[in-house]
Amino acid sequence: MIRKLIFILIFTFIGVNFGLTQRNPLTQNYRKFDRKIIHFGFMLGVNTSDFSTQYKPNMLAEYGIYAITNESQPGFQLGLISSLKLWTPLLRLRFIPSLSFQERILNYTSLSDDPEKEFEFYPERIGSTNLDFPLLLKFRTARYNNFAAYIIGGAQYTVDLQTKENSSQKFGDPFIKLFRDDFQAQVGAGVDFFLPYFKFGLELKLSHGFKNALIQDDTRLSKPINVLYNRVWWFSLTFEG
Repeated sequence: MIRKLIFILIFTFIGVNFGLTQRNPLTQNYRKFDRKIIHFGFMLGVNTSDFSTQYKPNMLAEYGIYAITNESQPGFQLGLISSLKLWTPLLRLRFIPSLSFQERILNYTSLSDDPEKEFEFYPERIGSTNLDFPLLLKFRTARYNNFAAYIIGGAQYTVDLQTKENSSQKFGDPFIKLFRDDFQAQVGAGVDFFLPYFKFGLELKLSHGFKNALIQDDTRLSKPINVLYNRVWWFSLTFEG
């Protein structure tokens, strides 16, 4: 549903912008935007988060786990935009401190102790409320009337406010522990639409963790797993003045 909405929004705004520029191709909105050194704004968006995983090859023989599947879940984010022009309007340094809400599910399939069932299924939900601090370089094309495209890349530091890093485990009801802090690479692309009084953007990005986020505490949930890297797809609407 989220992906369909994203595509509908993209093609709607591209169609509207194309129609306006064709009707009056000499009109450029918000011409002073590129003359400003610093811009501020805000960002709203949705995300889907999951893990990039590595499991132990002997998890069936040693832990009775037949399979672990990784299921992404929807979330959302909001942030503040600071954008600094570097030498040229086409290159900018962007800092977007954000608050994001994320959830992932690890689905465990294990051998059953019940002779009437071959397998048992257990979903482990892992939620996070993150403060994200991305520092990104944005390289934009020259304006075509009121439209421009761009690519973006950099890194971000993330702090999980919902962390259970120091929580005590229960033997009968364990949970997956993740480190509070994470460092992630981020890359993406987007389009800008110059309106009369502000700039509107559509942006799609991918984040991937640099380090193993899993705290290996030898529970029945964590033992079969070697590595969990945080991975997030972001779709954002940006508004800058």
